[in-house]
Amino acid sequence: MSSLALLKLICTVIFLGWMVVWILLPLEKFKYNWLPILDKNFNPSYIGAQGVNLFLLTFPVMLISVLGCIYLHIKNKNNDSSFKSTNNTSSKKHKTMLRRPLLVMGPLGVVTTMELLFLIMGIALVCWHFGHYYYVSVKHPFMGHGREHQKKWQITFRTVSLRLGYASNISWAFVFFPVIRLSSILPLFGMTYESSIKYHIWIGQVVMITSALHSAGFFIYWAIVNTMSEALAWSKTHVSNIAGEVSWVFLIAMWITSFAYTRRKTFEVFFYTHQLYTLATLFYVIHIGVSWTMQILPGLYLFTLDRYLRFLQSRSNARLLSVRVLPGGTLEMTFSKGRGVRYNVTSSLFVCVPKISSLQWHPFTVSSNDNMEPDKISIVLKTGGTWTNKLYNEISSSIDRLEVSVEGPYGPASTDFLKHDSLVLISGGSGITPFVSIIRELIHQSNTKKGPTPKVVLICAFKTAADLTMLDLLLPAESTSADLSNIHLEIQVYITREDAPPAPDNQTMVVQTKWFKPSPLDSPITPILGPNSWLCLCLIISSSFILFLVLLGLVTQYHIYPIDKGTNKTYHFTIWVLWDVFLMCISIIFISSIVFLKQKRKIGLEEKQVKNVEVPSAITSPGSWFGGGGGELESLPYQSLVQATQVHYGGRPNVQKILLDCKGEDIGVMASGPRGLRHDVARVCSGCGATNLNFEYLSFNW
Repeated sequence: MSSLALLKLICTVIFLGWMVVWILLPLEKFKYNWLPILDKNFNPSYIGAQGVNLFLLTFPVMLISVLGCIYLHIKNKNNDSSFKSTNNTSSKKHKTMLRRPLLVMGPLGVVTTMELLFLIMGIALVCWHFGHYYYVSVKHPFMGHGREHQKKWQITFRTVSLRLGYASNISWAFVFFPVIRLSSILPLFGMTYESSIKYHIWIGQVVMITSALHSAGFFIYWAIVNTMSEALAWSKTHVSNIAGEVSWVFLIAMWITSFAYTRRKTFEVFFYTHQLYTLATLFYVIHIGVSWTMQILPGLYLFTLDRYLRFLQSRSNARLLSVRVLPGGTLEMTFSKGRGVRYNVTSSLFVCVPKISSLQWHPFTVSSNDNMEPDKISIVLKTGGTWTNKLYNEISSSIDRLEVSVEGPYGPASTDFLKHDSLVLISGGSGITPFVSIIRELIHQSNTKKGPTPKVVLICAFKTAADLTMLDLLLPAESTSADLSNIHLEIQVYITREDAPPAPDNQTMVVQTKWFKPSPLDSPITPILGPNSWLCLCLIISSSFILFLVLLGLVTQYHIYPIDKGTNKTYHFTIWVLWDVFLMCISIIFISSIVFLKQKRKIGLEEKQVKNVEVPSAITSPGSWFGGGGGELESLPYQSLVQATQVHYGGRPNVQKILLDCKGEDIGVMASGPRGLRHDVARVCSGCGATNLNFEYLSFNW
């Protein structure tokens, strides 16, 4: 057994054991038989009441994350070629079946077999916790706080409301994992940050539903028993009701602005209200206390660490080299990057332009190829909202420098979809962007003779002929070395809102390339933690967590325990959990800053030097599809690209006919663009008896 297989097996066993603990947690036998024994094995003067949950529910995940870093480091060292296959035919077929679209429905969108299994297991676990916690509370009722005079149905109503809160806590325990961008856990299960956003949305819905029922239930209960004053209680020794209510208010604000319509139409509203997660989480942990906080600590800890590392990376300005301005409001921005930054195709880069907004971060798909342009990275964006329109106007003006901060790039750990016999890429509008990097990767692989490349059929649907210039992005701006003769590329373009091509001398169909002056204040995009980023992340996770445990033990033993057990007082419920949050943040900030600054110093001096070079003047040339002269049209790669393209005016592509007419045993199908288009492609691949169509689901929409 290889070291990679062994590490993955160990992580899988630990994960399954962790899930078994979650299953056993609400059982009567665990609470009344096993838990007292476990409590005796933890010195309360050292770790306190949270010791059992810390050991059973936090430590296993932290261990998996550390082993996952080692796994990914070894895998990256061994992965010399993206075309090298490590899976046999049977395992590949099994994986394909799990990723095949099973449902295409309503708000869930495209759901694969694997996603449906995760969804069912998640809902089952929440229901299991609610049911068994309720059963235990009914069998062993607690009649304190004046409830001995209440009616049985009133006590039952309160019990149901309380146990819904317990069920909500398990959702909180998982909600942070899918949004950890630099995650060493998601790749172990074949997932990426981008494709896991769907899980975050689903888990967030469960959090909101259970929290809403929990909160509404208690308000109704207090009204029934005439104790509405409880709603304003902030107990020093027990749960703070006000803290829970404040957290709920923040969650409601996030919930109602997070639906798809709001995200697409008013992204700014969604973005700003979603930043309330910090306050919602803080008041939530104050509400539940230290013991229950240990249940959600793993996800919260790793997310906080990831968020702080992203903060450190985004403090410096990225060096913007050039911008290609295309008709129709499309931009390709090219940044300088260090050669230590490695990324795969379909990766994404988060961008902030302080001159437009110092708070907003927007994700964009990377269009460049790491092998073809090792010292550059490009993204493509199309105007459609307030932020992108302002950026387009700013770049179109006479500026010679623009301050830009970036986070990333983030992307898939592998490019398995390039191993199909042929690929059918279907896009609508700016949805062509993720396919740009795929085609560039195929060009590179074919030119370097690293292996056979699949046949590619690119189907594009554009509204107007001006968008045809987006096909120019399939080749880098400096494309003289790109040879398309070694790949089988067919491009079918459909112009849906125009019936005839524009005039050849149409001056609006031009592509402008604009260069920016280098500045000592800007620096190339570099790895967050250097070339061995996974090993550095392993060091940060392990060291910061050990430091957290040491500080937690010292504070508990010499400050909390003497007050809580040495006197007749009980340590303040809220201050205790604030200590945990404070120590967690201090440990993460201290260790992460040391490692980050040390790695930054190694690569920063040579990367940051800027030569005093003369910036070329802006170049304007007609798009390759509209005739005329110009340097780009004289380029052989662009001529080959035009020859491989057929343009159809006045109609939409018949997706079903195109896919069913495809010949071959292993056809990878990808769709990017409007929601309806993606769903139509998924329906064809999941039905119609087309067993040779393998739908490669990657989420390009946030």
